[in-house]
Amino acid sequence: MEEKKKASESKKEKTAKIVITPLDKVSLRGRKFEGIVTKKFDGRITIEFERTKLIKKYERYIKNKTKLHARLPESLKGEINVGDYVQIQECRPLSKILHHIVVKKIGGEK
Repeated sequence: MEEKKKASESKKEKTAKIVITPLDKVSLRGRKFEGIVTKKFDGRITIEFERTKLIKKYERYIKNKTKLHARLPESLKGEINVGDYVQIQECRPLSKILHHIVVKKIGGEK
C-alpha cells in the first residue's frame, strides 16, 4: 500500500505547476519555446521566433518565423512588455488559440 502512494507521489512531482490565480492551476507539459513578445493583450501575449528549415531539393536552408499565443499569468503582467525575451511552455488547451503559458522572463528589450 505504501509503495503505491510513493509511486503516485513521484508521478505528481514530475509535472510542473504554475499558478494563474489562487483558484485556477494549470499543469505544464510538452515543449518549451523562447521568443520576443510582439503583442501584449489583457490576458495573453504573442511571441515570435525564427527557425531554420532544410530544403532537400536545393540543399539550402530557409528562415521561417513562427508566432505563438500564450496565457499571461497575473503574477507576470507587470513585468512583461512588448520586446521582451520570454520562455513559454505547452499546457492543456485553454481556449481556441491558447495552448501555451508564460513561464518566465529571460531578458529585457532587444
